[in-house]
Amino acid sequence: MRLLRTFVCAAALVAASTFGAPPAFAAPPANDTIEGATTASLGFSEVIDTTEATTDAIDAQLNETCGAPATAASVWYTLTLAETSAVVVDVSASDYPAGILVGTGSPGALETVDCGPGGVVFTAEAGTTYYVLAIDDQSDGSGNGGSLSISFTGPPPAPTMDVTVAPRGTFDSRTGAVTISGTYTCTDAEFIEILGNVAQPAGRTHTIRASFDIVDQGTCDGSTHAWSATTVPDDGKFKGGQTVAVAFWFGCGTFECIEGSTQQTVRLTGRRN
Repeated sequence: MRLLRTFVCAAALVAASTFGAPPAFAAPPANDTIEGATTASLGFSEVIDTTEATTDAIDAQLNETCGAPATAASVWYTLTLAETSAVVVDVSASDYPAGILVGTGSPGALETVDCGPGGVVFTAEAGTTYYVLAIDDQSDGSGNGGSLSISFTGPPPAPTMDVTVAPRGTFDSRTGAVTISGTYTCTDAEFIEILGNVAQPAGRTHTIRASFDIVDQGTCDGSTHAWSATTVPDDGKFKGGQTVAVAFWFGCGTFECIEGSTQQTVRLTGRRN
């Protein structure tokens, strides 16, 4: 393929000289070096061709504390915000393995704030200039850049979550296991976890206890989802009557997590499995 490309290029040069037209050479993007960095803001996005972009010593200096495999086909952006905000820089839609490095300071002596393949999430302090370097990390082992798709956005919506525990549950008269259920509703969380404890007095000094753990992901769509957990007590058997269930819940989105708890008195009825 390289031989064919060389041959075609050579033929084009000969043809150009024959007809008196000067050969045309592709140029690196205007933001190929830090001096020509493109000014970005929240909401800024673009798609540019980086196949002719280069890399230099300033790229290498910023990468010293990041450790990306390569900083090929690199282009620069700057970001300065009037108010402190979380920032998401996303290059995952590019047609090559693009990555992002973010630094502050002066060119040639930049301090790495964050870096990663596909994009980064960081907090930009008001009035501070952030230098953002988009690279081809060469993890695919070929090529030099391509179509870079980059966007700068604010933080995603904070996750929300609500958990209920049903006031009725069941127990297995043979094993003493208890089944507790309820619902959860969440938005903008990548995963959720519900940790539960169940306790039932058994005499004056003893309490039957059990715990459960539920993890789910990809379901925080704003709809109400049912959950159920069956757990075997640590010491003894659950019986009919009242017990207390406490659920602690967590939900984490791209940038932040939320947590909460709820307590419910649950009346147990027997069910032999």
